[in-house]
Amino acid sequence: MSSRRMLALALRIVLGCVWLYAAYAKFRESWLVFAMSIDAYRMLLAVARSLPWMELAIGILLVAGLALRYVSIAGASILAVFFSVMVLAQARGLGIDCGCFGLGDKLSGWTLLRDGTLLAAAIALVYLSWKPAAKSAS
Repeated sequence: MSSRRMLALALRIVLGCVWLYAAYAKFRESWLVFAMSIDAYRMLLAVARSLPWMELAIGILLVAGLALRYVSIAGASILAVFFSVMVLAQARGLGIDCGCFGLGDKLSGWTLLRDGTLLAAAIALVYLSWKPAAKSAS
């Protein structure tokens, strides 16, 4: 297995597990608890009901390696939107919960670093999923 494929596999498994844990953390609580968390961002309550299901689906598909090109784009897109919203909230000085992994995860420089790293990993996975592998000389 090439180092490129090993890196893609590692990113796929790590990001898949992160998505699964994020979904699990939201399913543990009532959807209303998560709704209150994201209400601070002024986002639609429909997100509170649908996001855990999307996270679960993305996590399962990433770990299974199914539809990787499209799932990696979906995951990176969702992370990019939420990361952007988090940066804006931090810049405005809002002392709110991140909402990423349930309650009690206050928005801070640490959460921005963590989520920025996850976004970078997701973008790398998109790149690795779409870029054709170099053909070896035979």
